[in-house]
Amino acid sequence: MLWAVFTIIAALAQTARNTMQRSLTAELGTIGATQVRFLFGFPFGLLLLGLALHVTGEALPALTLPFWLWTALGGAGQIAATALMLKAMASRSFVVTTAYTKTEPVQVALFGLVFLGDTLSLMLMAGILIATAGVMILGWPKKHDVTNTTMPALLGIAAGGLFALSAVSFRGGIHSLAAASPWLKASTTLACGLGLQTAALLAFMLVRDRATLKAILKAWKPSLLAGFMGAAASQFWFIGFALTSAAKVRTLALVEVLFAYAISGKVLKEQMSARDIAGLVLVVIGVTISLNA
Repeated sequence: MLWAVFTIIAALAQTARNTMQRSLTAELGTIGATQVRFLFGFPFGLLLLGLALHVTGEALPALTLPFWLWTALGGAGQIAATALMLKAMASRSFVVTTAYTKTEPVQVALFGLVFLGDTLSLMLMAGILIATAGVMILGWPKKHDVTNTTMPALLGIAAGGLFALSAVSFRGGIHSLAAASPWLKASTTLACGLGLQTAALLAFMLVRDRATLKAILKAWKPSLLAGFMGAAASQFWFIGFALTSAAKVRTLALVEVLFAYAISGKVLKEQMSARDIAGLVLVVIGVTISLNA
């Protein structure tokens, strides 16, 4: 059950990173805030890989072509998903956007079955569906909400799909590595993935948006913490992927919605309704079922 502990730690770190990135979006724009996660996370990814090599005493696994293909696909999906999520957060509440993106477990289950042959028990499928129903209740527009909800909803669901594709791809990369400890496999994938993502976005910004790149470097203090939290979250997600199916990890990761409510209530001052509570109860029930599946 260590995968469950690592998943909860990852969810905590990701909630903190999302909050930091959301605050940076107004200053740096969607692409700039997206790049922060990778540019400032990459050095921490290298440090975590060095730590894993030192502690385990193992050699770096051979980086095969399948590994690079899976990791590149996972990295591209994560970049696109992060950008869509931040764009949705700019027009809707932090919690609602988080809820829409958390349709991810259903999509993870489908992608995992198609690409990796991951099979699900009936209990796990039930848990996924109950928890997803909970997040959809949380994300459904309230009667007094007069904002346009169609586009944010589509952005959130699309982000969830890309996060799902990314999760399955990174799991494929992790398991394509030669025999090694889960920690070293996860750290190797993290460092390589962050390196590819940083290089791709740097190349894009040097050609198309140097002004934003300069703004990112000026905002290095808050960006550094966001990068660290992003790298820490990915490290623990990847260890979870090394230990069990992506569907189980990403379903338990729905506890992030609970953390998002804690953040929104205490930091962002967003109110919780009776319907929100009902949705949260379904999330807890679904996650509990999945945890015991």
